Amino acid sequence: MNPLLQPFDTAPFSKIKNEHFKPAFLQAMEDARAEIDAITENKEEPSFENTIVALEFSGQQLDRISSVFFNLNSAETNEEIQKIAQEVSPLLSEFSNDITLNEGLFKRIKYVFDAREDLDLSVEESTLLEKKYKSFSRNGANLPEDKKKRLREIDSELSKLKLTFGENVLAETNKYEMHLTNEKDVAGLPEGEKEAAAQLAKSKEKEGWLVTLDYPSYIPFMKYAKNRELRKELSLAFGSKGFHHDELDNQENVLKIAKLRHERAQLLDYETHAHFVLVERMAETPEKVQEFLNELLLKAKPAAEHEFQELSQFANELDGLDQLQKWDASYYSEKLKQKLFNLDDEILKPYFKLENVINGVFKVAEKLFDLKFKEVNNVDKYHEEVLTYEVYDQKDNFISLFYADFHPRKGKRGGAWMTSYKSQYKKDGKNIRPHISNVCNFTRSTSSKPSLLTFNEVTTLFHEFGHGLHGMLANTTYPSLSGTSVYWDFVELPSQVMENWCYEKEALELFAHHYETGELIPMELVQKIKESATFQEGMQTLRQLSFGLLDMAWHAQDPTAIEDVKAFETLAFTGTQLYPETPETCMSTAFSHIFQGGYSSGYYSYKWAEVLDADAFAYFKENGIFNKTIASKFKDNVLSMGGTENPMELYKRFRGQEPKVEALLERAGLL
Repeated sequence: MNPLLQPFDTAPFSKIKNEHFKPAFLQAMEDARAEIDAITENKEEPSFENTIVALEFSGQQLDRISSVFFNLNSAETNEEIQKIAQEVSPLLSEFSNDITLNEGLFKRIKYVFDAREDLDLSVEESTLLEKKYKSFSRNGANLPEDKKKRLREIDSELSKLKLTFGENVLAETNKYEMHLTNEKDVAGLPEGEKEAAAQLAKSKEKEGWLVTLDYPSYIPFMKYAKNRELRKELSLAFGSKGFHHDELDNQENVLKIAKLRHERAQLLDYETHAHFVLVERMAETPEKVQEFLNELLLKAKPAAEHEFQELSQFANELDGLDQLQKWDASYYSEKLKQKLFNLDDEILKPYFKLENVINGVFKVAEKLFDLKFKEVNNVDKYHEEVLTYEVYDQKDNFISLFYADFHPRKGKRGGAWMTSYKSQYKKDGKNIRPHISNVCNFTRSTSSKPSLLTFNEVTTLFHEFGHGLHGMLANTTYPSLSGTSVYWDFVELPSQVMENWCYEKEALELFAHHYETGELIPMELVQKIKESATFQEGMQTLRQLSFGLLDMAWHAQDPTAIEDVKAFETLAFTGTQLYPETPETCMSTAFSHIFQGGYSSGYYSYKWAEVLDADAFAYFKENGIFNKTIASKFKDNVLSMGGTENPMELYKRFRGQEPKVEALLERAGLL
């Protein structure tokens, strides 16, 4: 019995063995093909119900199997799972092409689409129809046979290349270790960080201390370690992932991905990959994105240069440093921040015990959106560290299942993300509720201390939880329009807006208590957190813009002539460089957001959504950060609506106006 082929509600992790995956994929694809055949062979005249809705609800078992498998490949992978991913990804890509290039099916969809004016559809139905039609026309349905064939080849190759890219980055991260045995080499590290490094060494049966490229290990070392040579070594190791001209090198993968994406866009009659992507975004065109990034660059660059000057001078006065390098950035920034605000992560961390922060984000959600979170132990999970919660509203209606997975492991990729194991939708009079997951890589507890978060980790938890709420509160009819299935430059609004509560006294009072004494975080510390929120904002903004501009450089022009990844990247960074160039490092070869994840031509959306989030939070601030009326407007018009309507319409319904870029500039202190 293959557990993935039985009906299941929650993912049956404990019953699944690796050998179940491939047969389950093959069977589910066959079943989904039969469902598609039933639509195309239907003798009745094509209608919204028998074609569009039937297509929407086809292949649901395949979707569930995919979500279980690919989530595991990110959060709890191993060589066997990675091998299966390499085998099934091209099959899934082929399957997806079989559907979008199915002429009989497209004919029926086009028939309904052409008759849309006479169908009296709701807004959500119209959106679904347009989305289905576009997913075919934008993926080759109108192409002649030879071009369809080439499109299939490109998609199959891209699916493999993206997986290989990600596997290489993970392998590079896991491969590197800095083993230190001399007490002098960990000078400057706070006690907790030292203990964590010693614990890591011990877990691998080594003496001394171990530092890795996982964020909870890497970031504190870069921030506190006095030994500049070791910071340099670690920084270069981190910055050169996939750039060692060996079997894990990603340069060739980057070039192939960029060129294949461009060829694909051209096949479909778009000028570049960015032109293809942005038609389905709030920004609409590469020109608008460039204009947006350049406008922010104009405002941020003078501030960034001034801050860099200030930091350089500080490092010079402190340690006689003539030239700041990338491996000095965190170290001296932290020292300067301590000097200016008398604030340091180590003073804050005792107030941010992981369990308290989790309860805090739940309380914020309760006060804003009337949600209750109940930890349960009867839900199957893929790793013992995963926490599971049932989410209810005030009337005890079940809202969602929520998984939370907070610490780094060997089989887990870096970073933090939200994902889903089951979408919300309505069918046969039932509102099927979603299963949502947050995955992060936070500092672990040690033998003497619980998991204490840095303030940055606190905002990350709130950020991912904002995505989580977008998934949990979904209330739409169709799964493909539910939750986070929205325009990519809108998807970061719910996550980024949640971060704002971390800076507010009223919210911090709910959870920021000292883990030993229970004392509430002193209000002068809260004041300092707020004052320091815009510390080096110019440099931070410049850094984000540089990533957005690099993404557009790869995707908004013809990449066929590019031969040297590093040279091309250096050129793309010219307007945003503050630190001297390091020939040993390359960002693109580990830029997973755009070469493995879904952010190609979309990295700008973090900044784009910041405009929305600053404007949205300004509305809360004017009326009280726990104002129920505004929270309800946000829930009803943004969080629950998914992708059922144009996001700008949803935003205006919540806010009463279009967002203003000034809100962001004001918050960032860049006006």
